[in-house]
Amino acid sequence: MANSPQSKKRARQADVRLTVNKARRSRIRTFIRKVEEAIATGDKTAAQSALHTAQPELMRGVTKGVYHKNTAARKMSRLSARVNAIG
Repeated sequence: MANSPQSKKRARQADVRLTVNKARRSRIRTFIRKVEEAIATGDKTAAQSALHTAQPELMRGVTKGVYHKNTAARKMSRLSARVNAIG
């Protein structure tokens, strides 16, 4: 339990960051899921457009500290490879 005023403030800030980051992570997962659903239907144009909308969201997660840079790059690489494989 936080006792000093500084530790109480840090605990409050941690709670706020947790909720904000949880919302950001959920939003990014939604965009990724839209790409995967478009891939599952086999519609290449829809998958490409979903990928182009998901990419800035994923990179925004990197700048906000939700994801590591390499994690986001790996996710984008794998998604784009799957989109390109639709043919």
